[in-house]
Amino acid sequence: MDINNNAADQTRRPAIGIVEWFRPGEKEHVEQVLADLKELGVTELRTGVSWADYYTEGGKAWYEWLIPTLAKEVNILPCFLYTPPSIGVRAKTSSPPKNPKAYADFLDVFITDLGEHFEWVELWNEPNNRTEYDFTLDYGWYKFAEMVGGAAYWAKQRGKKTLLGGMSPIDPNWLDVMFQRGVMQYIDAIGIHGFPDVFDQLWDGWNENIEAVREVMNRYNCKAELWITEAGFSTWQFDEYKQLKEFKKVLKTNVDRVYWYGARDLDLSLPTVGGFHVDEREYYFGLKHTDGTPKLLYRLWAKHGLEELEELSYVNRAITKSATERYTLITGGAGFVGTNLAKRLLDEGKRVMVFDSLSRNGVERNLEWLHETYGDRLQVHVGDIRDAQSVQKVMQNAEAVFHFAAQVAVTTSLDLPVNDFEVNARGIINVLEAIRAQDNPPPLVFTSTNKVYGGLEDLRFVENGSRYNPSDEHIKAHGISEKRPLDFHSPYGCSKGAADQYVIDYARTYNMPAVVFRMSCIYGPHQYGNEDQGWVAHFAIRAIEDKPISIYGDGKQVRDILFVEDLVDAFLLAQEHMPRISGQAFNIGGGVENTVSLLELLKVMSRYKGQEIPLSFGNWRPGDQHYYVSDIRKFRKATGWYPKHSVQEGVAKLYQWLCENRGLEVPMVLNTITQQEEERVKKVAVA
Repeated sequence: MDINNNAADQTRRPAIGIVEWFRPGEKEHVEQVLADLKELGVTELRTGVSWADYYTEGGKAWYEWLIPTLAKEVNILPCFLYTPPSIGVRAKTSSPPKNPKAYADFLDVFITDLGEHFEWVELWNEPNNRTEYDFTLDYGWYKFAEMVGGAAYWAKQRGKKTLLGGMSPIDPNWLDVMFQRGVMQYIDAIGIHGFPDVFDQLWDGWNENIEAVREVMNRYNCKAELWITEAGFSTWQFDEYKQLKEFKKVLKTNVDRVYWYGARDLDLSLPTVGGFHVDEREYYFGLKHTDGTPKLLYRLWAKHGLEELEELSYVNRAITKSATERYTLITGGAGFVGTNLAKRLLDEGKRVMVFDSLSRNGVERNLEWLHETYGDRLQVHVGDIRDAQSVQKVMQNAEAVFHFAAQVAVTTSLDLPVNDFEVNARGIINVLEAIRAQDNPPPLVFTSTNKVYGGLEDLRFVENGSRYNPSDEHIKAHGISEKRPLDFHSPYGCSKGAADQYVIDYARTYNMPAVVFRMSCIYGPHQYGNEDQGWVAHFAIRAIEDKPISIYGDGKQVRDILFVEDLVDAFLLAQEHMPRISGQAFNIGGGVENTVSLLELLKVMSRYKGQEIPLSFGNWRPGDQHYYVSDIRKFRKATGWYPKHSVQEGVAKLYQWLCENRGLEVPMVLNTITQQEEERVKKVAVA
């Protein structure tokens, strides 16, 4: 590399690695991270080797397992740090050793034992020498230079390449001292750290900082490589888009290698180097949460790779150009329901703002489709509903609001109840407060759930062939009405139920225009369902992909299913009639004329498929209702709305869309069903 030209090849992206530290005994963590790196296509890993841990009981055995295990899958950059308290200037691991030569001796021991597994060694950048080595700053730096220079010299003698540990914060003057002390003659690469808008509040930008370091390197005609050994962004305020943005910036830096920090969030039960929760930001630098769920950057990186990641222009954060530029705001707008509503509004020539965290798998496909189809009429703000500032920002120009952003699965709420509460219950408060802050509050339609009525255990159901029916003739004739007492089951039921009641109370207490839809099962195009949520689409997808289906319970559960285009009609009618219906909740679904059991729906799918679909059965899940059918008469009376699509027509349209979306031939039977249903609708319209 020609340092004197003051630039690396600007068309070449730096090699990309990941930073992850492992505590002794964390074998499962190691295996999880290796699997993550494989999925991302990453082959470079920077990890810590604790001198202090090595000399504890079992420490040597831990590293004898860890280093070969990592080296089988990735190229390791071991960072040697942390002094055993017994030989440090002070009795703590961040203290430098009393005898600087002891550090080189440890590297020698480690290289002898495990050096066959790594090419590079990273030398400790910052033991607290300023106050702990001796009387003056200069003497402290002299001792540090003696320690790290001796270690670098000996590592070179043992055949290793050496990295001078990252400057944090970036300090060209420190690097100048290392040149003056003669350390750099043994150094093959120089590291720097950067955490813009997290730890580095006064951040000049990567280009400026890198240029300042290169100026020092050029002054000494240094041929070493320049690496960013730690860069990252903490999502402690739920801003996963900013993490993605900072990563894309570091991909464009003029360096040879970048290590992104880190693979997983730090477990909240563990202390950081500074102590237990001294700085909350330190716990949220991962590409994944501690439970293994991926953040936005990980999902897009894994799916698109680094090349395409830089080109995803539709994943952005809109900046409103004018205070007069009004739009309809759809939170969770990249989801299945939001996409269909946005399509209708954009087709009508209206402006739409989609606010979405893109946390649900597959929704970025919806966002890409909307972006390609509608261009500038669509605005996108990638953000999290838990981020009150972002919600307030997008609310300022909203003329109407549809709030769909939510954690949507009962099963997920059982595993992660706190997350469920923060998204669903805290999220609605952010929305309501942002609306209330406006001079002319925009009307809100909020989608709640039939789960607010609980498991309906007090009702008796009669098994009848392939389905359950209620013994109560009134419910059998009309479904479950809004008069049904609320009975929240599962964390999901509680969080959505609380949100449901907050909307109604804000409408009453603050005279805000708002209505609640207690939704049954919705299905249709742009739905990427799974077995936890979106089961109609899930069944269709499994059938198309020749995969078996798992049913929880006996499959005779009955639901009223509603085609999404009919739901969009209901949304728009709710906004139109808002002055009369504000402050009310409405049960919205297919109603008694559009009911189906799981087994009956699978029979329909088998007909489309032309063969039986393999099934397996599991235990009933908590909160799962044997029967739920919406009584939709209240909303019909208020607005004149009714579902136009029968089960046969709607499911046929969904199946057809799924086939076309995969480039597959549409079964002939679907065309026959569609023609028959079109004739039926014409007859109904005439009547």
